[in-house]
Amino acid sequence: MKSAVVVFPGSNCDRDCAAAIERSTGSKAEMVWHAESELPPGLDLIVLPGGFSYGDYLRCGAMAALSPVMGAVKQAADRGVAVLGICNGFQILCEAGMLPGALLRNAGLKYVCKAVALDLVNGQTRFTSGYGEQREAVMTVGNGEGNFFADEETLDRLEGEGRVVFRYRDNPNGSARGIAAIVNGPGNVLGIMPHPDRAYEPDLGSADGALLFQSVAAAAA
Repeated sequence: MKSAVVVFPGSNCDRDCAAAIERSTGSKAEMVWHAESELPPGLDLIVLPGGFSYGDYLRCGAMAALSPVMGAVKQAADRGVAVLGICNGFQILCEAGMLPGALLRNAGLKYVCKAVALDLVNGQTRFTSGYGEQREAVMTVGNGEGNFFADEETLDRLEGEGRVVFRYRDNPNGSARGIAAIVNGPGNVLGIMPHPDRAYEPDLGSADGALLFQSVAAAAA
């Protein structure tokens, strides 16, 4: 699998993502600086990592969504390349209009950092096919603005089209309908608030995140 991790000013999970890809799939990821206007050719996966891009000024992800590289990311997504936005990356995807909804301040107005139990709602996406019969996963969250919000019509559409991929069992952020991850209509852009890049081997407390990267690799094979 050929993959790239985009590095924004303030990203702090970019190397975690690269390590997770390598340890999960055996392939290395290229690091791409946000100011680049082109991506490496032949990519199977583009990752927008967690962190605090541009210091979370204005709104989380709003400034990063205007970075030069995002034009190339959108073009790649339009061609069907898999794009994965984790935590701050999810915020960036929403701000860039690549996914619906928005990530608001957590309901408790506090930063939440802990392991969370998730229900796998849709195991048929290119990001989740490797989970097989498994319908539970454990990953970690670490955010202050992880509260997914969308209007009721949008939420109904996401549910009806099978675009809710993971749901919290114990909603730590107050997300609408407990949504932890969604996918776009074509199924190649996933935004997820919990961190699969922090759950790719048992020593980290869970290896459930590895299955996400392995699913993409299998789809690209």
